[in-house]
This record gives sequence, structure tokens and C-alpha cells, in this order.
Amino acid sequence: MRKYGLNNITGVLSKNSVAAEQDNIESNRPDPNVRQEDENTERGNWSSKREYMLSMIGYAVGLGNVWRFPYLAYKHGGGAFLIPYTIMLAVAGLPLFFMESSFGQFCSQGPINVWKAVPILQGVGITMMLVSIFVAIYYNVIIAYSIYYLFASFQYPLPWSVKDCSSTAYNITTASLNVTSENQTCQNEFSAGQSPSEKYWDEVALQRTSSMNETGPVVWHLALCLLLAWILVGGALFKGIKSSGKVVYFTATFPYIVLFILLVRGATLEGAKDGIEFYIGSKSNLTKLADAEVWKDAATQIFFSLSVAWGGLMALSSYNKFYNNCYQDSIIVCVTNCGTSVFAGFAIFSILGHMAHVYQRPVSEVADAGFALAFIAYPDALSKLPISPLWSILFFLMLITLGLDSQFAGIEVIATCLQDAYPKVLKSKRGIVTTAVCIVLFLLGLPCVTGAGIYWVNLIDTFCAGWILLVAGLLEVLGLSILYGGNRFIKDIEMMIGTKSALFWLWWRACWFFITPVVLSIILVWSLYTFTSPTYGSVAYPDWGISLGWCISAFCLIWIPIVAVWKVYKASGGPWQRIKAACSPTEDWGPYLECHRGERYGTSGATDANIFVISNKFTTSL
Repeated sequence: MRKYGLNNITGVLSKNSVAAEQDNIESNRPDPNVRQEDENTERGNWSSKREYMLSMIGYAVGLGNVWRFPYLAYKHGGGAFLIPYTIMLAVAGLPLFFMESSFGQFCSQGPINVWKAVPILQGVGITMMLVSIFVAIYYNVIIAYSIYYLFASFQYPLPWSVKDCSSTAYNITTASLNVTSENQTCQNEFSAGQSPSEKYWDEVALQRTSSMNETGPVVWHLALCLLLAWILVGGALFKGIKSSGKVVYFTATFPYIVLFILLVRGATLEGAKDGIEFYIGSKSNLTKLADAEVWKDAATQIFFSLSVAWGGLMALSSYNKFYNNCYQDSIIVCVTNCGTSVFAGFAIFSILGHMAHVYQRPVSEVADAGFALAFIAYPDALSKLPISPLWSILFFLMLITLGLDSQFAGIEVIATCLQDAYPKVLKSKRGIVTTAVCIVLFLLGLPCVTGAGIYWVNLIDTFCAGWILLVAGLLEVLGLSILYGGNRFIKDIEMMIGTKSALFWLWWRACWFFITPVVLSIILVWSLYTFTSPTYGSVAYPDWGISLGWCISAFCLIWIPIVAVWKVYKASGGPWQRIKAACSPTEDWGPYLECHRGERYGTSGATDANIFVISNKFTTSL
């Protein structure tokens, strides 16, 4: 056996000390995107409160506010729909929004690391990140559609406009993104559901194949637009919140300017009054409130419109200063989001009313939602206006900025989770992380810009951005209110915003402990019970496509039980002690900075640093 003298021991300790010091230097290398004036000099903070608020509003206010809410309001009784919509905002949307934003701000961590509070539920954070990845893939494809239509709008007449009734002929030049049309179909074809704008969407923009079984070639003008969309996202997020916080000054405010311009222009058009009457006017039908479907759609719209359970709220709020008033911010963002939905409806339906007047058809036959509204009905309506290219350019610029804001937060979720997981390696490499994420997601999005691309977009949207989020939201509210402790969570919030009265917390306790979980459970059960296989128009999906969709859903959700079992397995003691340990906060849970931990969380966060200092002193003494 080899014998070691004192010199040997000292040499080994010295080598270990040097290696530890090198690791320490690497981990302490400053992040170039963090400023000295930031409160958190390791992760960084928002440059100003305005940038945070604009980012949150931009994240919450997305495409659904423009292309889904107005249609739901019209469909479910007009103005009467605002009653269940407002109630669901109070009992489901706002409580979850407040919970998530305060949760992320308290510990200054992303949607995975926040679950140090309840380790057994850390899989919920992984699910949120995976959903953000899948949604980011197809969401940028929608932005690519808008970019393509923006390019196509720089010509007169608009390529999807009606000229005469003789014939239909399309001249497609995809390389230059310049598409012209001549002698398109007319009103009698519109009545048969074959409007020129629909033909343009299917045959020119998408070059759509007959089914998902027929993939077709890559549609290169869409692929180039997708590349441009990812360049915009990557450029805005290259320096993290420091760069995206500047971009949102434009992207979060420009949609409101366009909506106001479209509303003013639409209100002066003949037939606009009929459109607004159908949307939210005197034809409101209060008897619709007796229909359970109305309440389900109101709750679903609120839940998805506010972007809760996606992880974005936690990621964005994690860069706040500790004593930021997250309660006030939540109220402002939620009210602004819902007000935007109502406001957008007036701008949309005033012009759709004019379109109905031109075609001499009821508003109900031209109103639609989703892709049909954004890329068929509304562009068709804009083509009827004088100086139609101007209105089309403004509209699609608005869609692009609405989409980019939401996409920023989605990519921020992914980057924040990666940096929180590997802080020593990735802390000073934010630009590289963002670039790599954008490149990978661009490549994964290429199947969505083939001839069958729209089927892929619709499939991912159905199986990823639906009931999976309801599961994540339900586990989130149950985990914090029951496992972590609702009263304990309230004390955490009071460390940030100050002590409040018991009356102040009465409503939030009622929601977090009972009302919100019940509402989410009902919506989840109902969504699964009424689930039908997705279709795109009249095109059904093949069995392998439906199976793939369920596999995507399972892949996102399976991490919840896997991580839960792993946490229990890694704990020590008997079965009950293991479960109890997995449901209890970790030792390093609490405010990120030592100065904010206070008496409730002590100084346990400094343990590792103290051990390192002691080992260095020991080595020096030898």
C-alpha cells in the first residue's frame, strides 16, 4: 500500500484547491447582459418597470384576442357574453395570473426551479417548458404566414381581391414573394363558400395538399418567411430581457394604434353598424347564459388568453426586483388584456359588417374565427376598401407584432429554464443559448411549411395548447394551496408587497383553495368528454396523425409522474417519510438573494459558500 506523507497530502489538497478555484472563476464570470445597478447581479433585472409591464401585456395580449374573442362574443349572445367572461376572469384567470407572477418573482427562478417549493411537482415545470417548445414551433409559422401576407400586400390591387366574374387564374412567383392574381371569382362563388381570398389562402399562400398523408414539397416562400420570423425573435432576445425590453416599446403598443385606426375607418363604412350590432349591440341575447357551453367557452378563453400555465409569467416575473408590487401588476395586465379583446371586436366587426353589406349577405355568413378570420375573411374585407394595400399592410403588421410579443415570452421560458439548470456553464452565454434555440426550432418547424404544413400546425395546436395546460394549471394551484400551503404562500407574497388584512386575502383564499380548482376541474373534464378528433375544414386527419397527436400530449405530461416517482425514490426514510420529504421545500428554497431571505428563510443559502471558504482556509494553513 502506498504511503502518503504530509507533503503528498498538501500537494493533493493544493491541486483540488486550484481546480475548485478554476470552477469558481468560471461560475463567477460576469454575465455581459447584467448591469451593475441590477438588484440581482447574477440573473439580472428588468431595466425599468415599463419594460416589464409592456412585456407582460404583450405576452398576454396575443392573436386570440383578435381572432377568437370577437367571434365567441358574437356566437354566444353578443354583449351577454361579457357576463360569464368577466366572472371567469375573477374566479379563474386573475387568481392564477396573480399566483404565477408572484411565485416567479418570489424566488427569481424559471418554471422548473420554482418547484423547489414542492419538489414532487417539478415535472409540472418540465411540462410547461415542453409545451412552450411545441407551441413556439407552430406559433412562429403563424407569424410567417403574416409576414408572407405583408409582402403580398405591397401591390395594387391586392392579389386576393375580386376583379370580375369571367375566370380564375393565378400567376405565382414565389421566389420574390410577389404574387398577382387576375380575373378572379365573384359573388356567386362566395355564396358557395369559394371566395377568392379562400382560394388564395389554400392554393397560393399554403399550396395546401389534399390531406396530411400527402406531405408535398417545402413551400419555399413560407420557409423564407419562417427564417425571417426566427431572425426577428433571435435578434430581439439575443441579450435576454435587456434587448427584448426595448423591442416591446414598439411591438406591445403598435397593435393598439392599428386597432384604433381600423376602428375609426371601419366606423365610417356603410354596413359597419350591422356588424357591431351582431357583435355586441342591441341584439345581445341574455337567454344564451342558460347554455353551459357559453360558460365553458368563457372560462377557456380567459384561461388561454391570459397565458397562464405556460411558464411565461413565471419566467418574466423572475427578473423583477423583489419588492415589486406583483398584485397591482396582475390587476393591470388582466384588465388590459380583457379590455383589448372587447376593443378588438369593434374594429373587426365594423369592417366585417361592411363586407357583409358589399356581398349583401348576413354578418353571420362572413364572421369566422382563427385562420379563417385572419387570412380569409378579414383580408377579403380589407380588399373592398379604398387604398386597400395600406389597410392590409397595417393589419398584418399588427398580427406580426401581436405574435412576436407572445413568442418572446415562449423563447424566454426555454432559455430561462436552461440557464437555471446549468448556471455555471450558460450564465455568460445568453446570446449563444438564444441563437441555438432559434436554429433548432426553425429546423423543427420546416414540416409546418410544407404542403401539409397547415395540418401539422392545427394538430400541434389541438394536442399541445389545449387540455394539457388545464392539467398543469390545476396541479399548480393544488400544489401551492395544499401541498406547499396557501397561508404560507400568502406570507411569501407579503414579504414582497407588505402585510395585508385578512379581508384582503379572503377572496384569494377562496379562489386558491376551492373556486379556481373546481372551475379548472370542470373545464378539464368537460374538454376531455367533448373532445373530438381534429379536422381542418372538411379534411379529416389520418389515424396515424391522431395517434401522433396523443403521443405528443403524453410526452409533455409523462414527466409529471416520472419526476414525482424519482423525487420520492431519492428521498430517505420509509414510504411516508419519502413522500413527505418530496412534498416539502428544499433547503435552498426561498428568495434568491440572501438580503431578502429574512428570518423566515434564515441563511441556509450560504452553506455551500461557507464550506468553500473553510476548505480554502484549511488548504492555506497546510
